[in-house]
Amino acid sequence: MAPVPPAIPPEVRSRLKRLSLTTRRLTGVHGFGAHASSNKGAGIEFAQYRSYEPGDDPRGIDWKLYARSDKFFIREAEQEGAASIWILIDASASMNQADRHTPDWSRFDAAKILAMCIAQLALQQGDRFGWIVLGGAGPVMAEPRAGRAQNDRLQVDLARSSPQGKIPDAARLGSLWERIAPRDLVLFLSDCFDERGVAEIERLAGAGREVLAVQLLTVEERDFPFEGGFRFRDQEDEAELIGDGKALREDYLARFAKARAGLAARLDAAGIRHTSYFLDEPIDAPLHDLFGVGAMAR
Repeated sequence: MAPVPPAIPPEVRSRLKRLSLTTRRLTGVHGFGAHASSNKGAGIEFAQYRSYEPGDDPRGIDWKLYARSDKFFIREAEQEGAASIWILIDASASMNQADRHTPDWSRFDAAKILAMCIAQLALQQGDRFGWIVLGGAGPVMAEPRAGRAQNDRLQVDLARSSPQGKIPDAARLGSLWERIAPRDLVLFLSDCFDERGVAEIERLAGAGREVLAVQLLTVEERDFPFEGGFRFRDQEDEAELIGDGKALREDYLARFAKARAGLAARLDAAGIRHTSYFLDEPIDAPLHDLFGVGAMAR
């Protein structure tokens, strides 16, 4: 049976219409919130046709094609030299973690839906988007393009991906980072537990790329609601800790808060805007935090 592509819940898709992907940089070219249909002239390259949908701008209808087919089609275009959006998706083994009460909703499941939400925002704006899935099976990369076909390809790649191993080392990722242009916007979706991932986005930010990070965490990591004896296992290095949940709680919560504060300070020092997402929150919450009203002023 073919893997089922991830899908954005209808209520989330509706809320996304109030957002736009924005950058702190003024690129001077189409992208990041400007719609392709309002930027005509030299430099626009035809991408593909798609069926007209309610809410589309009628100015995008190809009337010559309508005369031949008696059907409405939108002519999608992308602009040469425009900035692109890159989605970096952590597919290391720790992303398979889920809460006991919601075993079918892991960090990686959340990352996949978030990636689809980012792609939806890019589609709304006419922006090009690409992605790199970073896991033990090796990186899966798609060059940025605009249009529905690119969105369909993302769904297929995500459906085929599963978390395993660790994020590839710098030697394997160096050639991929060279494809990310200085004007591009990079969004990193990860639990930020793999040092390689954090080090790589620091390197990208140090090279002048604008990088944003969403740390994905479980509810149990936040609340530590364990009572009685438990065996805790690291999914990447198989290290184990056996202990009483209640006795460990206070020390764990203090260490967890310290680790999160340390990560925040590290990302701040690198100029990386960041937010956190817990698995019991609305999936679009981190995007509203990063791109909602007033987010750019922080």
